[in-house]
Amino acid sequence: MGFTLKRVCTICARGGSKGVPGKNVRMVAGLPLIAHSVLRALETGLFDALAVSSDDPTILEAAAQAGATILVQRPDNMATDRAPKIPAIRHCVAEAEAQARVAFDQIVDLDATSPLRTTGDIIAVVDMLAEPDTSNVITGAPARRSPYFNLVEVTAEGRPALSKTLDVNVVRRQDAPECFDMNASIYAWHRADLFKMDSVFGPHTRLFEMPEERSVDVDSPLDFEIVAMLMAAQQKE
Repeated sequence: MGFTLKRVCTICARGGSKGVPGKNVRMVAGLPLIAHSVLRALETGLFDALAVSSDDPTILEAAAQAGATILVQRPDNMATDRAPKIPAIRHCVAEAEAQARVAFDQIVDLDATSPLRTTGDIIAVVDMLAEPDTSNVITGAPARRSPYFNLVEVTAEGRPALSKTLDVNVVRRQDAPECFDMNASIYAWHRADLFKMDSVFGPHTRLFEMPEERSVDVDSPLDFEIVAMLMAAQQKE
């Protein structure tokens, strides 16, 4: 008899957004923003539980209506705009395990403000996590600016300079090392690695590449308009 992995999807969404108040339950394409992430996770068929963590009961109610199976009350000290995300994910996992009475082997976290991922993206990240010598997986899109070519910093002397340099000058963007923008869409860990890593970066971290059109992170009213437009385009494909 084979061993079956237990897998949980977590979505951590706090209520105190400053840029767009109430953004996690704001309607986009006919659904609250958080519902899109819940539904994509459910569509994969990969998860034994789907846990949503929030300090806001309105968010938890919207998640439950979309199909979340476990609701977690997020502590106030983990719900400030300065609170790091990994402790909140760990808290969500621990509470989900207590409610489900099971220890999960893998955790996949979806950011509620990055709703354009597809079920295929989530499945591909889980497949990558299963590859040898992999502790966790993050997602990113090809960067618009390169630190080796056209991304600059201002020095202590007030002079602009390239953020990173190589032994030879880079005269074409195509000649620079490949760089990515983290899109905060999908994170995946083996449980042991989640509870021992204090950063998403480690010696065995992998990156799954997503296209720019599925990598918009909602942080402004304009982002909602862009997401609605791109969702409409996805539905036509």
